[in-house]
This record gives sequence, structure tokens and C-alpha cells, in this order.
Amino acid sequence: MFAIEAVLDIAYNSGAQPVQSREINSRQGIPRRYLEPVLQQLVRAGILDGVRGPRGGYRLARERRKITLAEIAEAVRSTEATGDPFDIPPGSPLGQEIVRPLCLDLVATWTKELEKITIEDLCLRARETGIDSVAANTADFSI
Repeated sequence: MFAIEAVLDIAYNSGAQPVQSREINSRQGIPRRYLEPVLQQLVRAGILDGVRGPRGGYRLARERRKITLAEIAEAVRSTEATGDPFDIPPGSPLGQEIVRPLCLDLVATWTKELEKITIEDLCLRARETGIDSVAANTADFSI
């Protein structure tokens, strides 16, 4: 969830300058100890570009209509501290034969749904909801 919020914040609030992690932290309340590793993983996955320097930060590496929520979720799975709970087989026959297959099916369904939603879709929802965007309020005088 933090990764999706961070990418959405960058897409929705970026202007001419990259979005700094402290700005994301301020707007979204994502703890910095979680935010920085997530942002770095998203850079490694090619979803974000990291810009170095005092005015550096993060921007989308591709058009927001080409970034799906499934791809964001997959990119940050490796940063999770705990292993996948479905990798540990449950001890009972009910768990092994009924609960585990159900959970795996639900994860597959969830992933298919996430593949249908892009960052562009979420930006449009935010705009329709009336959520302010820093980028919309910033004049860009570059020619």
C-alpha cells in the first residue's frame, strides 16, 4: 500500500522538479524508514527515476498510464521483512487442502484486478474527488 501511495503521490504532485521523499512523507504520512527502501526498490524496478542532488527526488520513469498497480506490488514484494505466508504450509489437512488453495486463488484474482488499474486511473480518480495537487498549483515558467 505504501508503494502505491508513494507512486501515486509522485504522479499526482510532480511538476517540473522531482518529488522529494520528505514531501511524500509530509503529504501521505508514510514513515521514512519504510518509504526510502520502497522508493529505491521502485527505482531498481524501472518504475521511478531517482534524481540526485540538493533539488533531487523521484519522478516516474514511464508514463503513468503504463504503470499498473500489479507491477508496483510485485516490485516491492522483495522488500517485505517477512516471508510469504503462503510459502509455509499449514499444519492441518483443512489448512493444506482448503484454506491455502483458497488464499492462493484470491491472490491470483487480486493480482489480475491490480493489472487492470494504472496510476493514470488513480490520478483521474483523485482529480474527480477534488484532491488538491501540488503540480496543479505550481506555475511552470520554463520555455
